[in-house]
Amino acid sequence: MKKIGAILVLCLLFSFSIIFNASAEMTATQKGAAGGAVVGAAAGGLLGGSRKAALIGAGVGALGGALLNDAKDTKQTKENEKGKEN
Repeated sequence: MKKIGAILVLCLLFSFSIIFNASAEMTATQKGAAGGAVVGAAAGGLLGGSRKAALIGAGVGALGGALLNDAKDTKQTKENEKGKEN
């Protein structure tokens, strides 16, 4: 059991390094989707204990991360436009 946990931690660290290195040209929404997918997959795999749970977690995490960052980006854009008007 400890071996599986160690492998999972290494996979997560590897995934995070890939995401952050590849995210130089990504939008905030894409970064949020990628990060959410990794976190969701890890949570689904740990909580559900199956590949299906990890895939569902990845999908939910990607959707949640994309929606959250898109809303944040839209709010920031509106604030910037409002600031330019004044």
